[in-house]
Amino acid sequence: MLKNSIWRQYNSENNFRELLANFCKINEIDLIEDDKTLYNVLKAKLTKKELKLFAMDSAAASDEIIKVEFSYSDEELKNAKFKLYKKLKQDKVRLNFKASSVEAFE
Repeated sequence: MLKNSIWRQYNSENNFRELLANFCKINEIDLIEDDKTLYNVLKAKLTKKELKLFAMDSAAASDEIIKVEFSYSDEELKNAKFKLYKKLKQDKVRLNFKASSVEAFE
């Protein structure tokens, strides 16, 4: 499952559920149960660049590697991470990860 995803390119496990719960301040039990559906919602809410940054940052890739990958300066990387994690905390994004929103998304 999710073997060829952007997430799996940088992470050996599908641990995005725990990370989303942490960043979005949602109990893990309230998240969409199916990993594939949850990942599809994540892909829909983030741009490809944001998703790749989230995957790389979560895999503890060094800032130097991330800066080379995205051609960022120190300041641009800092701003990109800030925007990404701010976006994940916004109600209009984070509430889509809740199990109660799955019917509306399908």
